[in-house]
Formats: sequence, C-alpha cells, structure tokens
Amino acid sequence: MINTDSLSDEDIVERIINGQSYLYETIMRRLNARMFRISMSFIGDDMEAEDIMQNTYIYAYRSLGSFNKRAKFNTWITRILINECILRKKKLQHRQKVINAKRTNDIVTHTPLNDVMNKELKQLLENAIAALPDKYRMVFVMREMEDMSTQETMEVLGIEESNVKIRLMRAKMLLRDQLKDYYRSPEIFEFHLSRCDRVVDVVMQQITQYKI
Repeated sequence: MINTDSLSDEDIVERIINGQSYLYETIMRRLNARMFRISMSFIGDDMEAEDIMQNTYIYAYRSLGSFNKRAKFNTWITRILINECILRKKKLQHRQKVINAKRTNDIVTHTPLNDVMNKELKQLLENAIAALPDKYRMVFVMREMEDMSTQETMEVLGIEESNVKIRLMRAKMLLRDQLKDYYRSPEIFEFHLSRCDRVVDVVMQQITQYKI
C-alpha cells in the first residue's frame, strides 16, 4: 500500500484511472465528512444522506474518465452530490405528499437522526441550521461549517460571488445570535467512523464491476 499523504486528490484520481482502483477508498475517506454534512444540510435524514453519498461515489467512479483535470476533484464530485440531493429531495417530497393525501391527522415528520440525538445543544444547533431556507442553508454549511472558499461554493452551486455573500449574510442573520459560537462544532452532523467504513465498504464492493 503506497503512502498517499503527499498526493493530491487529482494525483490519486489519475492513479485510479491508470488501474489502481483500490485508491478510491482513500478519496472517499478524505471526503466523507464533508459529503455527509452537505447531504444532511439538504436532506435532514442520515440514512438518506448516506445512500446519496454511495450513489454519488459510484456515479463519480464510473465517470472518472470524463473528469476535467483542470478543475478540483472535490468541486467536481460535490456538484454530483448536489444533483443527487436535489433528485432525492424531489422524490421524498412527492412521497410525503402521497402520505399526506392518505391521512387526515397531523403528521409528525420523523428522521432516524432524531432518534439518536441526546445532547440538547447539538439538537438545538442542528434544528436552527435545518430551519434555514435551502438556498441559505447550503451556502452556510459550505462556507462556515466546511470552510469551502467562495470560489468553490460558486462553482458547486452555479451562482455568482455576490449571491454567495448575500446568502451567507442572510443565513447568519436568520440564526440566533446566541448560536454563533457553536455552529462550527465538529459534532454537528457528525460523521462517525462506523458510518465512514460502511459507505466505503459498500462503494468499493460496487465499483469492482465497472470499468473507467
């Protein structure tokens, strides 16, 4: 096993394309935490977010041959992730409409993540972030929680620099002042090692059937 610490994502991708497919695991482990947070900020369901990540990784692997090496790999794959999130959210919204049509009583939306939350502050922060409108929440998570640059955020979301800045400012205004010292906590939308291993194992098993 080679030491990949000094290799960029783009260097590793080139090696994968040239036959070292096992290095795809390295790419996934580097990006898993970011991909999970972005998926969670869009979907709000940890198991759905995990499934979206797996689909994204598999699709990206199959499309590595078309990867434009002039762009950053993490930007390229994050665009794929966003598209997967949009498609999944539309499906979930349609499913919810069908459920609503069949029920006459109020429905309490349930997500698996809510079952495992046991820290009051963590729940408060996640609820506050989740309550932001989509366009503000996505920019907020990318810029403030994931430390993505303005340029990266522009490229991923396909918006202008002014839009990134305005949406970020608006997101901060919508969050309560008392939350500002806590939202960078690494525990928010935390991506545990067990989940990381599960995603990696599923994807690595799947990609063996594909040729780049």
